[in-house]
Amino acid sequence: MTALNQSTGHAGSRILAYGAARGDVVVTNDDIVGPIDSSDEWIRQRTGVIERRRASKDVEAVDLAVEASLDAIRTAGIEPSQIGAVLVSTISNTVQTPSLAALLTDRIGATPAPAYDISAACAGFTYGIAQADAFIRSGLAEHVLVVGAEKLSQFAKPTDRTISFLLADGAGAAILGPSDEPGVSPTVWGSDGGKWDAVGMDNPLSAYRDGAGAVDWPTLRQEGQTVFRWAVWEMAKVAQQALDAAGITADDLAAFVPHQANMRIIDELAKQLKLPEHVLIGRDIATTGNTSAASIPLAAHALLVEHPELSGGLALQIGFGAGLVFGAQVVRLP
Repeated sequence: MTALNQSTGHAGSRILAYGAARGDVVVTNDDIVGPIDSSDEWIRQRTGVIERRRASKDVEAVDLAVEASLDAIRTAGIEPSQIGAVLVSTISNTVQTPSLAALLTDRIGATPAPAYDISAACAGFTYGIAQADAFIRSGLAEHVLVVGAEKLSQFAKPTDRTISFLLADGAGAAILGPSDEPGVSPTVWGSDGGKWDAVGMDNPLSAYRDGAGAVDWPTLRQEGQTVFRWAVWEMAKVAQQALDAAGITADDLAAFVPHQANMRIIDELAKQLKLPEHVLIGRDIATTGNTSAASIPLAAHALLVEHPELSGGLALQIGFGAGLVFGAQVVRLP
């Protein structure tokens, strides 16, 4: 029997650089509290959000993705032509098909790299990191661009009190490349479709199409208590499993970068993990808002800008959200 050739890759992969792009409009709590009959104090106490960044009408998710990707490429010191795959996590593409990733690949000059979108909402960036690591270790690609890009403001219903005041726009990108030792730990990931209705759209697209104006444009909503309890209790277990899979303890961490869903969730996860005082925690939600798939790379980028001494340290990152889906891994910071 004739044997097939098999590609071989590298011993490990690591993140070489992050890139970031946030919406160009600052939206304060006072700007949005009227329709939900709320207050700046109520939003701050419940979510920790002071303001969120949203994009102008003519700025789409792909535009944010281009800005973040070019930032990461420049920082990594590579050429776009060296990118072997482009993975974009988004729920904000303007069309069902083709993918945002394919358009992004063309706009940053990475053609003909394979490109596809990942629909895993707030866990999507960790899903992309897991796949990029596997690509590099297997020899499928030398460098991989992983992007989380969202324009969630287009799905924010001004009168919704469950999630709309959290939603924001932005993109975070990471360039992964080969490493002589692992820079990405085994990923702990999964899903719980039994809670499929806990976070998502309030109407299917078909209802909007067939309603002839009787049904509003689908927007995001959530069952707040269901999501909060699941995120706090179940994701703490997943985060600990990720530490165990990496073969480290919380004491070995330099940073903790969770999905920026809600400041109360972030603080509770840190508490349950018993993180030492030296571990810095990403809390980008306070001034950026919840950007779903973009939130982890944006928070990591912000931490490194503010604390460059974190470079080379280990960070535990965990994403969780609509699906319900989740993913966590430990990465070495660029």
